[in-house]
Amino acid sequence: MALSVQQIDVPTVGDLICASEQIFDTQAFNRDLTAALQKASTPADIRSQAVKILKAQQKKGRAEIAEAFQNHPFEARPMTRAYTYLTDCLVKSALHVAQEVLHPKPNPTASEHLAVIAVGGYGRGEMAPFSDVDLLFLTPYKITAWAESVIESMLYILWDLKLKVGHASRTVAECLRLGAEDFTIRTAMLEHRYLAGDEALTQDLADRLRTELFSGSGREFVEAKLNEREARHIKHGQRYVVEPNVKEGKGGLRDLQSLYWIAKYIHSVKDAADLVGLDVFTADEYRGFVAAENFLWAVRGHLHLINNRASEQLTFDMQVMVAEAMGYEDARGRRGVEIFMQHFFLHATEVGDLTRIFLTKLEADHVKAEPILERIFRRRPKVRDGFKVMRNRIALKDDQSFLSDKLNLLRLFEEALRTGMLIHPDAMRLVKSNLHLIDDDVRAAPEARRIFFDLLLKHGNPERALRRMNELGVLSAFLPEFEHIVAMMQFNMYHSYTVDEHIIQCIANLAQIERGELEEDLPVASSILKRGVDRKVLYTALLIHDIGKGRPEDHSILGAQMARKIAPRLGLSKTDTDTVEWLVRYHLLMSDMAQKRDIADPRTVRDFAKAVQTVKRLDLLCVLTVCDIRGVGPNTWNNWKAVLIRALYRQTRRALETGLEDLNRENRGAEAKRALREALSDWPRKDLQKETSRHYDPYWQALHVTAHVVFAQMLRDVKDDEILIDLHPDDDRDATRVCFVMADHPGIFARLAGALALVGANVVDARSYTTKDGMVTDAYWIQDSDGNPYDAARLPRLRQMIEKTLGGEVVAREAFKSRDKIKKRERAFKVPTHITFDNDGSEIYTIIEVDTRDRPGLLYDLARTLAAANVYIANAVIATYGEQVVDTFYVKDMFGLKYYSQSKQRTLEKKLRQAIDEGVERASA
Repeated sequence: MALSVQQIDVPTVGDLICASEQIFDTQAFNRDLTAALQKASTPADIRSQAVKILKAQQKKGRAEIAEAFQNHPFEARPMTRAYTYLTDCLVKSALHVAQEVLHPKPNPTASEHLAVIAVGGYGRGEMAPFSDVDLLFLTPYKITAWAESVIESMLYILWDLKLKVGHASRTVAECLRLGAEDFTIRTAMLEHRYLAGDEALTQDLADRLRTELFSGSGREFVEAKLNEREARHIKHGQRYVVEPNVKEGKGGLRDLQSLYWIAKYIHSVKDAADLVGLDVFTADEYRGFVAAENFLWAVRGHLHLINNRASEQLTFDMQVMVAEAMGYEDARGRRGVEIFMQHFFLHATEVGDLTRIFLTKLEADHVKAEPILERIFRRRPKVRDGFKVMRNRIALKDDQSFLSDKLNLLRLFEEALRTGMLIHPDAMRLVKSNLHLIDDDVRAAPEARRIFFDLLLKHGNPERALRRMNELGVLSAFLPEFEHIVAMMQFNMYHSYTVDEHIIQCIANLAQIERGELEEDLPVASSILKRGVDRKVLYTALLIHDIGKGRPEDHSILGAQMARKIAPRLGLSKTDTDTVEWLVRYHLLMSDMAQKRDIADPRTVRDFAKAVQTVKRLDLLCVLTVCDIRGVGPNTWNNWKAVLIRALYRQTRRALETGLEDLNRENRGAEAKRALREALSDWPRKDLQKETSRHYDPYWQALHVTAHVVFAQMLRDVKDDEILIDLHPDDDRDATRVCFVMADHPGIFARLAGALALVGANVVDARSYTTKDGMVTDAYWIQDSDGNPYDAARLPRLRQMIEKTLGGEVVAREAFKSRDKIKKRERAFKVPTHITFDNDGSEIYTIIEVDTRDRPGLLYDLARTLAAANVYIANAVIATYGEQVVDTFYVKDMFGLKYYSQSKQRTLEKKLRQAIDEGVERASA
């Protein structure tokens, strides 16, 4: 069968990432198809041969584009054009085979005309490697049998090429009707592009869309797009979400596209550059638009190629691979992926700024409707000289007059907080383009300091001002040290926000406590603030506590050095500067002591009290610690941490007020025994005496009376070779307490830890004691994988697993081979292992702290290794920070002595590291 004389045309070529003939060789396709059709005899053969030839062209073209993009990883525009060009060639070739070879119609009737039109992103000419191919088949009248046959044959060819085709067959009248009913359809047609077929029909559609559908309906279209945007942001999270969606997330490509759609609908622009001529954007703002768009498209392109499919979510593992593909490298103590994500968030912020500017211009033209309640009850608050109210926003009366006083760049934010109004984006633009006015003179001006501290201390919602100041660059201009941490991502699973946003979240938490909104959740912090602290010192310390991050040095030490310069510049006295410096230097001390040490050990409280020295510092550090933890992420603070922080605060405060000599084991032991006698007042005196004398001192100092009561009853009831288990949901701590009583035997701690891990229980605290008559009394506090108390409904399975493990039916080491796995998206995290030995932190134990990568079987591996080395584990404290965990063991050797010997410490460390390495290998298999 001979090929028709008509050859397929070469589509229009823009700037492509590689030569057009490398992407699709039109001459070769025509030649190969002509040769193949000489042998083909049936329609099925023709289609098969056409698909075979097109697949070869497609494979070669995709490979050429991917290689060129790999070599030029930021050339996003040429990349998207290249994929569009390849798709155009494939679509036109498929149409040619269907229309000219399979279903030729030399003399079509008036109804037998067909136009193939690209719509949506494909129509816009923006295609990522695996973007959908959206096609509109346009006919003049009701679709004919011939047109149906052509479309069907064409679609089968495209589907055989594994293209994801979205398609619709409509007349011009149907397009207008459906577009009027559905904004998604209307938006797709807004960006239609003629591909092949009847060009006059396409032009008729374009003319009638503009005159009959788009004209006069700008307001409803704008509102529909903005509602879509709001719903999208709610679904995909805020701008600084740690695993952002490149396409749909806040500050992503869809926001830029929405902006362009509205511009095209309202102003009939063909390119975003036209918005400069319309005074919507300045030349600088347009450059920001292009830079953000180019960066986001580059990220999306690499994301598709790495996944080998359409993928829009920058998951943790993808962040690392995309950063590598784009050439980011580790530098100055930061990973390449963190630098990459900082650039991502800076561009996302730019997208937000541009969107805000554009919407302001729409408001000025009365296109975007003012909310009806604002129109009816428009509030006109009194504003200070130099300001005015425009559409319920703070605006400037005169730009030049405003800029004549540099301090006005700060006063604008004060006025916004004072009146409770938003700042007009025109004022924001003026501030952003004049940041150079905030110089050393402004920073040193007493009035500037007064305004800044009023923003923090006076109006009750400082986070509003700080967030807007940060987005516009004012915060970094006033505090130059802040610039380094703007949009800085911390590549781990613990922090939900960038460093600057974390700080603002911390300030928001402090303001919330001050307003009395968290008294029930945070009674200690609330009472401290009610009694009164130096608010200026507290807010300053909180504002700069993480300012040293992102550098090779310890951020607490570096931050304290920076605080030494920042605090006097803000006008703080030498005494207050010393306090701020101390708070920044030790802002992790209370959190570490509470979560990584045994606060039931008097030495822990004594050491902490010596470090803090005064109740004033303790109060400030406690509030700062609470705000810091709560500012990490929405679910970081829980009752477990609250109980630990409260207990450490109360014990330390008592020690500072009454003297450190009160902190001794004898006092605690006597109080505990007295409390048990009161709780078991119905017991015979002989039984009580037996119970209070059968335990060693550490047992009495570390457990609450409720646990002592449970153990007393279990010990009285236990029979020989019996294992007793008591499970008690401890809601005050967001954990479930599990108490065990049984005859002692080697390795019991490790086996219990293994059994708990095998049923998905995370151990957060563990206490192991042996009675004088050889019984084990172990207590574990466990949570589920979400940090909640272990569900009571799962307790029977837990009991069963414990009994099987202790009975030898289940060998934990073997069972972990299939269960102890690290999820794919979490493998990108690097957590170096640090092991330290501390003989000063406890009077009777050596403290071994293991800081490493978390996984379900880790505690079991470590405990088993220690047991094999004849190390007695008295208790373990587990602190988890996302993918990182710190397991702290209080231990003695087999003779009841500490591990002072350096050689013994080195041997133990080597064995622990080997166990960790073997576990990682098992989890990664």
